[in-house]
Amino acid sequence: MDEKLSQSQIDELLRAFSGGGEVAVAEAVTEPVANVKEYDFRNPQKFSKEQLRSLEMIFDNFCRTLSSFLTGYLRVTTELNVANAEQVVFKEFANTLDNPIILAMVDFPPFKGSIIVQLSADIGYAIIDRILGGPGQKLKKIREFSQIESILLERVLAQTLTYLIEPWQNVAEVNPRLDRIETNSQFAQVIAPNETTALVTLEIKISGLEGFFNFVIPHMVIEPYMDRLNTRHWFMQKVSDDGDYAEALEDRLEKTIVPVKAIVGKTRITVQEFAGLGVGDIIKLDSFVDADMIVTVGDLYKYKAKPGVSRGKNAVKITSLIDKEELSNG
Repeated sequence: MDEKLSQSQIDELLRAFSGGGEVAVAEAVTEPVANVKEYDFRNPQKFSKEQLRSLEMIFDNFCRTLSSFLTGYLRVTTELNVANAEQVVFKEFANTLDNPIILAMVDFPPFKGSIIVQLSADIGYAIIDRILGGPGQKLKKIREFSQIESILLERVLAQTLTYLIEPWQNVAEVNPRLDRIETNSQFAQVIAPNETTALVTLEIKISGLEGFFNFVIPHMVIEPYMDRLNTRHWFMQKVSDDGDYAEALEDRLEKTIVPVKAIVGKTRITVQEFAGLGVGDIIKLDSFVDADMIVTVGDLYKYKAKPGVSRGKNAVKITSLIDKEELSNG
C-alpha cells in the first residue's frame, strides 16, 4: 500500500534536513484505495446522459410534427415516438443492417459532415403502397426496391427532413438536405467503423404495421455544438432572447397561421366516371342547397356556416359551433 505523511511530519522532515539533524518519522497511516472503474479506450463515452436526454427531447418534438404530416400525406393514422437514444460505435449499428435497406445520407449544415437516416424496409414498402393507392401493407416476399420506388422514397424522406429544422433550432439553425439513398448494406460504410455515434431510434406505426426510424449522428459532426445539447442552455437562451417566455410563447401562438376551409359537400366517383367528365357535367354532392356548410380549422370540424358574399368576394357566415357530441353522432 502507499504510505502517506501528514503535513506536520513533512514540516519536521524539512526542518531536520535544513539543520543537519535527525528526525523520527512515525509510521504513516495507510488508507484503502478506492474502487477504480476501468475505462474502455476502444469505446470512449463521448455523449453524456444529459446530452442523450436532450437528443430524445429534440426528436420527441420531431415525432409530433412528422406524425401529423404523414397522417395527412398517407391518409392513414401514423404514430411516432422515441424508443431510445444511446451511444454506439458505428460498426455495431452497421452489423445490424440487412438487405434490402433504406439508408439515407443527409447533409446537416451548419454541422460539418453528414448524418445517416435508416428506415425499416417494411415501413418503406407500406409508404409506397399508400402513395400508390394501396392499403399500406408490407410485402409478403422481400425484394429490392425498383427505381420508381426509390424516387418515391426520396421525395418522402426529403419532405420528412424539413421537420427537423424547428426541433433543432435551440442547438443550431440546421438546413438538412438529402444527399442520396442506398438500398444495399454494402454502401453503409460511410463512417469510420470505430467512430462514436449517437443512435436515436424512433418507433413508427402505419395502419398497424410497426417498424423503426433510426438517426445516426457521428460525434465528430456534432462536437462543435455539444455544449448546446442541454436543457439549461435552451432555457437561458429563451429567457435572454424573448425576455418573458410565457408572453413570447403566447405572441407566437397568436401569429401562427392555420388553414381554414369551407366544405360545400362531398361525394365519391369512380376513376372511369372522373375520366369521362366534361364541360357542363354535374356532380351530385351529399349536401342540400339550404344546408349549412362545414368549416374546418386544420383537420378539425369547428363551425357551421352559410355561404354569401362580402366586399365582392365569396365568404361564409358562421352560424354555430360544432361540439364533440355532435361530431360523434354525425
